[in-house]
Amino acid sequence: MSDSQISHHWQPLADYDSPPESLARPELVNLAEIWQEQRTLLENSDGLKSFNDRLRREWAIETGLLERIYSLDRGVTQILIERGIDAALLSDGLSGQDPTRVAAIIRDHEAVIEGLFAFVRGERTLSPGYIKELHSQLTRNQPTTTALDPTGKLLEVPLLHGKYKVHQNNPTRPDGSVHQYCPPEQVASEMDRLVELHLTHGSVSPEVEAAWLHHRFTQIHPFQDGNGRVARCLATIVLIRAGWFPLVIRDTQAERARYLDSLELADGGDLSAIVGAFAAAEKRAFVQALGISGQVLRLTRPEQVILAAKDLLVERERKRQLEWERAKETAHALKGLAASRLIQIAERLTKETRNYLPGSNFRADSEMADGKRSGWFRWQVIETAKQLAYFANTEAHREWTRLVLRSGSQSEILVSFHGIGHEFRGILAVSACFFRREQTGSGDREVVEVTPLSSEIFQINYLESLDAAQARFTDWFEEVLVRGLELWRKGL
Repeated sequence: MSDSQISHHWQPLADYDSPPESLARPELVNLAEIWQEQRTLLENSDGLKSFNDRLRREWAIETGLLERIYSLDRGVTQILIERGIDAALLSDGLSGQDPTRVAAIIRDHEAVIEGLFAFVRGERTLSPGYIKELHSQLTRNQPTTTALDPTGKLLEVPLLHGKYKVHQNNPTRPDGSVHQYCPPEQVASEMDRLVELHLTHGSVSPEVEAAWLHHRFTQIHPFQDGNGRVARCLATIVLIRAGWFPLVIRDTQAERARYLDSLELADGGDLSAIVGAFAAAEKRAFVQALGISGQVLRLTRPEQVILAAKDLLVERERKRQLEWERAKETAHALKGLAASRLIQIAERLTKETRNYLPGSNFRADSEMADGKRSGWFRWQVIETAKQLAYFANTEAHREWTRLVLRSGSQSEILVSFHGIGHEFRGILAVSACFFRREQTGSGDREVVEVTPLSSEIFQINYLESLDAAQARFTDWFEEVLVRGLELWRKGL
């Protein structure tokens, strides 16, 4: 095969290409600290156990969906996460697949995630032998896979459970080019090197090390099949060893594309995208976990009062409420920054288009948390939250800023600052969406096409300094503006 037919050339394993601390996401440290504080109050509660059980089932299901081992309707996936892995629940969600076999594969995955927690609790050291164990457990119910013979022809071969590949497994891309992985004869030494390097990375931030270990493992691709699932196991070990959550990459179009694109960028030496994808998954898990704490604590409060000194609990809660107010102060400051930037954009649009869009009008508008109009746009905020899979609490806090783009029809870019989860626990969200207003027959303007402008919300937590939050927010907000203005431009 000529070099022109190879899209990616395999290279022996390399350590970090840039200082790992430059890739870290400091906001995750703050979220982890907040979660650990809440977790001490939730230990042994049914709410926490139920949350952890659902999260593990989600990991077990989604890791196979990503690899296209089976396919499930989204509704069936949710039912399995909530109720448990049962072949009877799969019957209506599969097309031409054996429910019993699919359920068996998912149960294998579920047993593996349980084993990862046991591995970490036992303080075992990662080794090539344990990685082989993982592969054997993950693929127990998969007898065969495809491989390439020396001539490049595809053939069906037995899947060697827990053993390194003996055939090449280089995938062919849609354009006909080939992505090279480690040749079979180099796998054992490369895996030894992978583990050796990982064990020297003791001080690296969890999301960074998880991304590095995952990516470098996939570059080797040591097994004939099942490498993606093993890679996510390795990343999960790093995360749960830090007291964080299993890595759940959901099989949605946007999340899958982000995950695969970030791996390709990492092949080119840029690890930041995959770190960002893993950080987003962890932030989602932290927010979901913090969301259960308020509900559980409401149920257990009488027992806590009986078992502890009431005055101490009241004082502790009062101090926490004061600490949490810092998040609202940060949100208000960031809203001011966003509003100022939107004013600049409106003025620039007016100047640049006045000769080409007669009758157009561009303006920025804002409302404070206690303002009479703070409750506006609740439907758009909730619709955006639904699409991003979180609960938007507009009672805990709500303020907004927007850019109105009137050029024949009217479009708007809305940036909303509000709570996350059913109770305010010192975490706030910033969401951004684009929508249009269409004239109806009755003369009203109906809101249509509510589109999130970021694949993840911007999170504000009470432990982060304003300077640190501003630095993160500036990058996030500029990307939001580019996407929003591009949607407006396409509608001209």
